[in-house]
Parts: sequence; structure tokens; C-alpha cells
Amino acid sequence: MYLLGQHCAIDDEAIIKTGLDTVKKVIQNNYVHRSDAEVVKAKIRNLGSYKIIDKINVTLNDTKANINEADFANLGISKVPIPDQMVTDNPKLLSGGGVWCILTMGYSHADDVDMRWLVVDLKPIQVANINLSEYINLRKEFTTDEWLDLMMHSIGLNPEHFNKRDKLIQLSRLIPHVENNYNFIELGPKGTGKSHVFSELSPHGVLVSGGDVSKARLFVNNSGKGAIGLVGFWDVIALDEFEQEKGSKRTDGDLVKIMQNYMANQSFNRGKQTYQATASLAFVGNTKHNVPYMLKNSHLFESIPEGYIKGAFLDRMHMYIPGWEVSILKSAVFSTEYGFIVDYLAEILKELRKSDFSNLLDDVVRLDGSLTTRDKTAIRKSFSGLVKLVYPDQKASNIEILELLDFCVEGRKRVKDQLYIIDETFRGEPVDFKYTIVSSGKEVAPETLENLNYTAALAVQEESEEEMIAVKVKQPKLELKPHQIILKDNQTGVSYKKLFADYLKGANTITLQDPYIRMPYQFKNLLEFCILLGNNKSPEQEVNLEVISWNNEEYMQESTGYFEELVTSVLDLGIHVTYKLEQHHDRFIAADNGWKITLGRGLDIFEKTEGRFNVADMDQTKRKCKSCELTYLKF
Repeated sequence: MYLLGQHCAIDDEAIIKTGLDTVKKVIQNNYVHRSDAEVVKAKIRNLGSYKIIDKINVTLNDTKANINEADFANLGISKVPIPDQMVTDNPKLLSGGGVWCILTMGYSHADDVDMRWLVVDLKPIQVANINLSEYINLRKEFTTDEWLDLMMHSIGLNPEHFNKRDKLIQLSRLIPHVENNYNFIELGPKGTGKSHVFSELSPHGVLVSGGDVSKARLFVNNSGKGAIGLVGFWDVIALDEFEQEKGSKRTDGDLVKIMQNYMANQSFNRGKQTYQATASLAFVGNTKHNVPYMLKNSHLFESIPEGYIKGAFLDRMHMYIPGWEVSILKSAVFSTEYGFIVDYLAEILKELRKSDFSNLLDDVVRLDGSLTTRDKTAIRKSFSGLVKLVYPDQKASNIEILELLDFCVEGRKRVKDQLYIIDETFRGEPVDFKYTIVSSGKEVAPETLENLNYTAALAVQEESEEEMIAVKVKQPKLELKPHQIILKDNQTGVSYKKLFADYLKGANTITLQDPYIRMPYQFKNLLEFCILLGNNKSPEQEVNLEVISWNNEEYMQESTGYFEELVTSVLDLGIHVTYKLEQHHDRFIAADNGWKITLGRGLDIFEKTEGRFNVADMDQTKRKCKSCELTYLKF
């Protein structure tokens, strides 16, 4: 990306083509492939000096030699002396994670040298200059949806395969890159790209194995000269594969305590000194069980090493991202379109770390007084990070602010809900994760999606049991009241029966107005609605269903054919369908029993199912929802 930015950052197709050819030649001639290491070493020896691209790591040889020495990842040589000034100018070379560089390597043929390899020149590969003001000002040229899509392309994903909640989950992985001292955790199935942004996006972040981290590597090596560890060199340190494996070594209790103190206070003590650092910590790992199992039998932190399952440590987490909501990444979901060059984006994110955007909340909401300082800090830091990513110009409407806030509250509530299970001391001081909207005085209490889904699944199970009982025992009539339902992206446990059946009971004439019954899957939705009506009435009853929809002129004939086929199909159910193709915007169901239900998305409330054999095809309660609102009115 660095080379592309150097040679192809222009709109002229001819220059881009020339630049691409240059980049290809540089990579072909200078990038060191491990399999060609001996060939490259021969070139350096024969030519006296040669430019290469390799990843190097520098350590201090503090024995008699007292020099800095470089190890080359692909070239396969080590203990190469490197001038002190190069290390002073580029201290990240000492961080242990390795840094990609363009280097000029030399070779000495002298008889009396201990090391023939020489580092003549070195330049870390990164964008040299960025204009943050330009980036912020140009944000206004995009709608929010366009900007979200641009950011998704920038992290290598095709936005067409993600709903808005999915996009926020993906982009939330970037919060540690824009917020200082941010503590982030994501646990979920394998293959969902949890570690990708931490290993590939930014030269300011490093991905290390959670099992290989130590006090010396992460913080300070007391046995040496007190050299500061990874937290002193990187903006983000991600601990990968952060889960408990069978036979794995015991967690270092001292490490947990030091990390715990650092996560709370941005400082740590080693020896007689106190150190300050701004590095954010991200913990990513795999889950062992599905979410319903964990909610019933254990907790959502069950897979991490046992030594970290402590209330005081976990309470430092600002956000827990539900990795189980992310689908396994297949080739189709990767982007082939344009986004920001990642080196450029990395520098923008680094520059944004200097700002705090959480004050956007102050005039819009009041967080509940029962929330602890740590809860409020977590919510505000998460919110600030998401605003930097989605609204870097801070031009967000109140509705957009509340949308991000709900996501951030949910991310912190997920942590606290598990603390109530893990540590009984938290149960003595429960808090309410809610806020009050200043302009209206309305109280809002966001809930985690997994709790909503689990509760809905239990309700479906209880409903089935009640139906069996109702065959023998007459149940009292349910009292129905006007109300509103808000469905979230990815919410499950929802069905047409659950949403509509009780309100359409006894109706003989029903009108469904939905302007978007066009595609085959939307006609399938209509068919499922008709099946609901057929199962919802008495055997002898007939129901008249009028459907008002629309289609583009070029597809009108095809749409009419679908309707005619469906009309015939549902006759045996006792459902008489008539249809009109008229252009209306409103979406609703109106029944002659006095109920009207306004539909934010019409019947199209479910995400499309994938694959030929998907349980969700057969059971609506297993499908993921699209975000929308439904309002129930009595007239």
C-alpha cells in the first residue's frame, strides 16, 4: 500500500498504469521471499549493496559487543549490526513485533570482520504525511450509508453482504486504533476475521499470541535495563487466540494484576518506577459453545484463560463485541472496490487518537445515575471511537447519535451482565443500563441482542407447551393493547405468528399494503403470511386478503404472474387473495376487527437466508431480522 500511494495516487489512468508497473517491478526485484533468500544474499554479495524489502526486528546485544542487532524475517540472517542512530530514529524496531522496511543492504569482503552483512540505509514503510482537516471536511460529501460502505471497502469487505449492525460490529474493531487506552474484547467462532484488522490494517498495531505474552514483553523487562515493552511502542496490542486450551501453561497472576492496573489507570509499576503508556489492548479469541448454551450454563467469558476470569479484571473491558454474530468470511464477502489505502487510513486513525468526541452526548442524553464511573467511561469512550469512525466531522443528528449510543451501551452491558454471574460482589450494587433523552424526557434501556434472542427462543418453547395444554384447558383471552415493537438487526426468535396472529384473530377482511412485493423471496414472504392467516382462523372461516403493491413497469408482467400463481395456491387454505398494483409509500396491515399495524419494512423483515440447506428457510424464528419498527393501533 505504501508503494501504491507513492506511485499511483492520481486519477490519470496512464500514470496509474506506469505506477503499477513500477510497483510490480519493485516488489519483484526487491521483496524478499523466504524461498529466494539465498539468491538475494548472493545479489547483495556480488553487487556490494542491494535494496530489499523485509521485516526486521532489533534487539540490544548488551554483552561485550554492546551493539544493536537486527534479525531479518525473510532473508533469514540475524545478529546484523545496525547503527544506533537508525534505532533512535525508529524506536519501534525494538518493540519485538517486527517492522516492514525498505533497506539498502551492504556486504563486506574484508578478511578481519566478524559480520559481513551491513545495514546501509533503512526506511520503515508507512505514509509520511496526512491532512486530517481535508479528511474531515470531505466527510460531508458522503451520506452516512455511503461513508459506512467506504469504510467497509477500506477494511477489505463488501458492504452489500452486511446490514448496518454488521457494519458497526466490523468497524468497532477499529475503536482501539482511534482511542487511547481502550480495552476491547471479541469472542466468537473461528474464521470470522477477528484478528485481521489488528494484523493487517495499521503499522501502529501489533498482533501477538495471547499464550506468548509476558510481563517483560508487554510491560518492562526488569532483568535487563528496564526497557519498556510493547505498550510503550504500539498504539494497539492485540492478544490473539485468547482462550484457554487444554494443557496450556498456567496464567501468570502477576501479569494479570499489572495488566488490570494498566487497563484502569493507563500506568503500571515495575521495580521502583511507574510508567505511563497510551496503548489500547484488544483481546480476541474463539468460543467453545454456542450462545444459548453459555447463557444457560456458564457465561460469555467462559473460553478465556481461567486466570483472567476475575471480576476486577473483566470490569476494565470497555466493550465486548458479539463475535458470534459475524458470519464466517467467504471469498464472496471480500471487497473488489475502492476504499482508503490502509496506510493512509492508519495514519488518520492515529491522528484521531488525540481528540475526544464523547461530548456530543452531553446535550442529547443523560446516562442513568446508577451507572458506575467505570460504566460511564466505557460507554463514552466507545461512543467517542465510533463517532470518529462514522462521523469524524461530528455532524450527526440526534437519531444517529442515539443509534451509536445504543450500540455502545449494549457493548458495555454485555460485560456487566457476565460480571453479575462471575463475581457476587457486583450483584450487591446492580445498575440500570438506561439513559434519558434530554429533549423529550423519554427513558431508553438498550438490551443486548443475545438476551433478546434467548428470551424469544424460550418464549417460543413455552408457547408450544402452552398450546399443548390449551387443547385440554381453555385459556383466558389475551388482552391486546396498542404498542410499538422495535426489531434490531440480527434479532432472532421473531415470526409472523408472534407479530400478527393475535391481532388478526377473527378478522374476515384484511388489507396488506406493501409497495415492495417484487422479488421471488418477497412473494415467499407473502405466501408465509397467507399460511399464517390460514392457520390462524377456524376451519370453516374464509378470509379475504387484499394486497396493494407495486413494481417497476418492466417487471409488471412478471409480478402479475407471481400474484396469479399465489392466488391459486392459497385458495385451499380458505384465503381469497385479490391484488392491486398501485404506487403507495405507506406499509400497513388493516383488519376489520379494528386493528391496524404499521410496518416499517412491510413483510420484508428478514435477512435473506444463505445456502441450500438452511434451518432458517423452514423456521422463521431462526432467521435474522432487519431493523424496523411496528406500531399496533386500535381504530
